[in-house]
Amino acid sequence: MIEVSDLSKRYGSFTAVKQLSFAVRAGEVLGLVGPNGAGKTSTQRCLAGIIPVSSGSVRIAGHALAEDPIAAKRALAFFPDEPRLFDYLTVRQHLNFVARIYGVRDHEAIARPLLEEFEIADKADQLPGELSRGMKQKLAIACGLLHGPQVMFFDEPLTGLDPLGIRRMKDSIVQRARAGATIVLSSHLLHLLEEVCTHVLILKQGVKIADGTLAEVAARFSQGETDVSLEEVFIRATGGTES
Repeated sequence: MIEVSDLSKRYGSFTAVKQLSFAVRAGEVLGLVGPNGAGKTSTQRCLAGIIPVSSGSVRIAGHALAEDPIAAKRALAFFPDEPRLFDYLTVRQHLNFVARIYGVRDHEAIARPLLEEFEIADKADQLPGELSRGMKQKLAIACGLLHGPQVMFFDEPLTGLDPLGIRRMKDSIVQRARAGATIVLSSHLLHLLEEVCTHVLILKQGVKIADGTLAEVAARFSQGETDVSLEEVFIRATGGTES
């Protein structure tokens, strides 16, 4: 569902992502991890078509992002770490607006379960300024899921959520993967990624250090030990330094 070949992203003379190649299949949840400045957000934004790649290619649900961007973007949803909402639209109006953009018919029948799932049904007539940080995040995610995307990119989706909200968000991600969605999840909360991810991709300074199933990557850096945590794998893979 996601195919990335030799992706590079440059900002002037600085290369944020260097010839990155990987694939994520339907039903898989890929944990995208790396130190600060590793290129995680640049990678996700390139994959979602928010910023252009400098070189290389991306295919989303069979559509080449460069050649057929509309079809590719209709198949995906991107959830940034900071919710982007309209100050003067209520929760309900946000969903109505998104439904019009994507041409979602009978969207209220889809929106209602989403509002209930993310526990914001009782906030339907409130403006973003009346919502907590976590509630804003839930609204942004509900809007992104309204058109039924096959591919989802989450950049620090658990920011601002309370412990119960985190648990429910993880359950939601796992449930959608089991239903066939392809998911890329970036977070510094490595112990939480272990609970939901089937695969992991580790970046450092824009370069792929390792990728594969959690078991495969753990075995590579386990040094013969058993039950090595993703946090320990991350430290060993990246040298334990920030970049």
